[in-house]
Amino acid sequence: MDPAHFSQDDLRRAFGTFLTGVTVVTTRDDTGAPRGMTANSFTSVSLDPPLVLVCIGKRSSNIGSFQEAGSFAVNILGREQTGVATLFASRGADRFAGVDCRQAATGAPILDDCLSWFDCLLHQRVDAGDHLILIGEVQDFGVNFSEPLGFCRGSFISLSQ
Repeated sequence: MDPAHFSQDDLRRAFGTFLTGVTVVTTRDDTGAPRGMTANSFTSVSLDPPLVLVCIGKRSSNIGSFQEAGSFAVNILGREQTGVATLFASRGADRFAGVDCRQAATGAPILDDCLSWFDCLLHQRVDAGDHLILIGEVQDFGVNFSEPLGFCRGSFISLSQ
């Protein structure tokens, strides 16, 4: 099948029908400054060893930091964190201004009040089209059993359990 017969916008809309969670992926740049971005391409990969995967768009203003980082954290957002998701998806904003966070053992920022977080050492980087895939080995994690924040068809949604 020739992919030239469909548009990227149509494909994006089709991908957007898949309900996902919302994460903020964080790291530190070579100066030690925190960097982060909203991402919904996240999945668990393996329990042994404990691996997770996240996709970073190559057009992200933070791509350089993630290309060089030896560690990162994935912060899964809860229902009350749509403002955090929007802030970390914005361009030009000081994404960490007004957001409470702490440093994980690897040095990556962990956002307070997130649903779950995973502190990871880089296991592998994979170049994949217009994205960089980061596979991380989980060093530590935390869980908060509040309601998750979802994303579908270009909008945030909340789920009741």
